[in-house]
Amino acid sequence: MKNWTFAAAAALAWLASGAAFAQAKEVTFAHQDMLVPLRTIMESGELEKATGYKINWRMFGGGGDVIKAMASGDVQIGEAGSSPVTAAASQGQDIKLFWILDDIADAEALIARNGSGVNGVKDLKGKKVATPFVSTAHYQLMAALKLDGVAAKDVNVMNMRPPEIAAAWERGDIDAAFIWDPVLSKIKGNGKPIASSASIGAKGFPTFDGLVVNAKWAAANEAFMVALVKALANADADYRANQAKWTADSPQVKAVAKWTKADPKDVPAAMKLYKFPSAAEQMSATWLGGGAAKAMANTAAFLKEQGRITDVKPDYGAFVTADYVKKAGVK
Repeated sequence: MKNWTFAAAAALAWLASGAAFAQAKEVTFAHQDMLVPLRTIMESGELEKATGYKINWRMFGGGGDVIKAMASGDVQIGEAGSSPVTAAASQGQDIKLFWILDDIADAEALIARNGSGVNGVKDLKGKKVATPFVSTAHYQLMAALKLDGVAAKDVNVMNMRPPEIAAAWERGDIDAAFIWDPVLSKIKGNGKPIASSASIGAKGFPTFDGLVVNAKWAAANEAFMVALVKALANADADYRANQAKWTADSPQVKAVAKWTKADPKDVPAAMKLYKFPSAAEQMSATWLGGGAAKAMANTAAFLKEQGRITDVKPDYGAFVTADYVKKAGVK
């Protein structure tokens, strides 16, 4: 009887929490500084108007910070790279990857400072290399070292958030950095590319940025999730169809710059380095239909090998869903 009472109480508590989620009509959305069409949705307020929800947009310095905030319950939806998403899933966090924000492609790169003596990955031995830990950039930096036979212990890999990398680069404190825009554009002026996310991805270590949601919150707020996916699909489609019109003085680029603290003149070229999958591509075997889960499984195996996680899940498909894309009915 005691067990039944406990189970009943737990079930009632779960239902109550779901009801509270549904009634609140408020959501905290963690974003980063990636240069993506989503920023135009944030600027326009269209999602708030369409749903009636109050959206608290909160900026974070890296995917690891986003995942921690989601684990604490402070954030319901967040942007994170495939590496921190995989780490969260591996730790059993109750999340669902529901949208591929971008295929990172060439949008992240390993840059060596001019005069550092670094001309290739092998030259990183004994050098100071900065990247945000547990990010996609960190994952690919470790992969690049492994591919070139460089022991990670022989490189001084430093954990820095993007703004910290920019400041350290200005001071001359670091020899190289693996990072994304807007910091990437800033440091390229005094450095040269050694490797890119695309080149490393082609060797078996692909990466992406995704949107993840607290699974229970999503189930209790399905209409909001569907409206969000519709807005995302439309924003990405507008960019793909009108890329030439997204110029430094356009309202779209100004919105991206405002929400990421990027220089508008750097945004158009930087955005071209990403690929933004259509809704049909999102649902395909390449992404939410299986490819994302496979990439997460490969990432998990690598993260465990590097000592970043302790367990690898048997099926990462349990942490991925295409349901909201399907229900949104967008192409």
